[in-house]
Amino acid sequence: MIDAGLRARHPEVFAPSPRKRLLRWAMAALGLAWLIAVCVWFDITPARFGRGLSGLFVILRQMVPPNPGAQWLDILHGLAESVAMAFLGTFVAALIALPLGFLGARNVVVNALAHFSVRRLFDGFRGVDQLIWALAFVRAVGLGPLAGVLAIAVADIAMFAKLFAEAIENADPREAEAIKACGGSRLMVIRFGLLPQVMPVLLAQVLYTFESNTRSAAILGVVGAGGIGLQIAERIRVRYWDEVAFIIILIVITVATIDHLSARLRRRLIDKSRS
Repeated sequence: MIDAGLRARHPEVFAPSPRKRLLRWAMAALGLAWLIAVCVWFDITPARFGRGLSGLFVILRQMVPPNPGAQWLDILHGLAESVAMAFLGTFVAALIALPLGFLGARNVVVNALAHFSVRRLFDGFRGVDQLIWALAFVRAVGLGPLAGVLAIAVADIAMFAKLFAEAIENADPREAEAIKACGGSRLMVIRFGLLPQVMPVLLAQVLYTFESNTRSAAILGVVGAGGIGLQIAERIRVRYWDEVAFIIILIVITVATIDHLSARLRRRLIDKSRS
């Protein structure tokens, strides 16, 4: 039996008023109308959807069995290039973002206007996707992995800076206050009071982003930024779907391996910080 006092304190939970029920139905109708409008706008019809599924099944049938083809060495070279692009781009982004993260932390930069300006700068750079940066750098430095490395690095700097700043803001202030009370400078407070606390978290975020960037690097090659994406684009163009399937399997295995190794390293870093 439901307690009468509980029902009396929260009557809207057990018996919503007619106004609330009407509002719920109105919101549901509005959501359904918006969904229908979007489908009409994007020309999403059952017939078109059925044709798309039929074409997808044809592609999937042509992918079986996967075949490395005669240029499997080029595929392995492209895969290694994508991993190297992801590693170098992530490393450069993390290196540049570390001081920016301290600038964006409220407990380091106490001026409200400066903190607001730095955070909005991070938001502006995070609003541009890696693919857009890749297209820009392909035009700037030419085709090849350098454009991919620059695209990954520039896209990740602002993201890392925001994540680093939030981790620094959540650090225990007592250690920093103890160093400050002993006469330590601001640099010493950052070096010995904040950095040791947040370093395991920062490294864990960098490792996770490296694994994510390995997948992104495969896409950047489609626009000419080097890596395995170029191999995929060439085979899709000539419809060698069995070789595409082989490349996809290699990418999945590579990403899974990196994820497994980085997860073990993240756990070791977190356990070490707690001990």
